[in-house]
Amino acid sequence: MDIEKCRITYYPAQVLAERAQPVEKIDDSIRQLVEKMTDIMLENKGVGLAAPQAGVPLRLFIISIEQTKENVKVYINPTVTTTGELDSAEEGCLSVPGVATKVRRYKKCKVTATDLDGGEFSEEAEGLYARVLQHEYDHIEGLTIVSRMGQTARIIHRRQLKALQNGNDP
Repeated sequence: MDIEKCRITYYPAQVLAERAQPVEKIDDSIRQLVEKMTDIMLENKGVGLAAPQAGVPLRLFIISIEQTKENVKVYINPTVTTTGELDSAEEGCLSVPGVATKVRRYKKCKVTATDLDGGEFSEEAEGLYARVLQHEYDHIEGLTIVSRMGQTARIIHRRQLKALQNGNDP
């Protein structure tokens, strides 16, 4: 894996449409990947970034709701269990620039993952944190907000989606 080549991968890239592979071992290449992903996320003013969005098909994502390097949390081989009611809210995605659409997600969820030191942890999440967890988890499952769009949203955003499909970088 060439960390230097990591950059935002845009819809409809194949890596965004496939289920990512588990991380086999946490080594320096994974740590460098997390470092690079953090830079990409912060440069693009994101609150989360999944490895497939950096062109790497691994089950790993990072989140920093505060958009700071100090608060970046790493989730390796995560599982997300949703609970409670559904809520609809506007969402954007660094891999689908220029598109914001309403997405229905659960208000609460629980995440279990491994951190960079190889320790397993679990957290309960609600609100924005729960939404971001579900959004990033979608990425490692091969889903984007485009997969979750209704017909009306697809019509509204058809020009931008077409531009992305034609390989026009934002």
